[in-house]
Amino acid sequence: QVQLVESGGGLVQAGGSLRLSCAASGRTFRTYTMGWFRQAPGKEREFVAAISQSGGPTYYADSVKGRFTISRDNAKNTVYLQMNSLKPEDTAVYYCAARTVVISTRQGDYDYWGQGTQVTVSS
Repeated sequence: QVQLVESGGGLVQAGGSLRLSCAASGRTFRTYTMGWFRQAPGKEREFVAAISQSGGPTYYADSVKGRFTISRDNAKNTVYLQMNSLKPEDTAVYYCAARTVVISTRQGDYDYWGQGTQVTVSS
């Protein structure tokens, strides 16, 4: 079992930056693949980014590629999402998620979820 707590959301103007953090409980964080997903009002939750246990392979949705960067610090049990050049269409609740096997972009593959953090980008 792992518990996930996101932080770092807020209100930012278009073109600005935010860094989201997701802190995980437990001593086995390094065994989890981590992902970020988001859900905009009236839309389904969608994949944003994922990172392998070692921090090596990463995957991004096309809509955020080149603007967002996922990273992790296994010593701090934390995964980050650096978001640059934010756009109004990035407005959503952002969730982090964990799974114990290979990296995946499918939300159904993830076993543990945080409560989400709101990101609002004004135009």
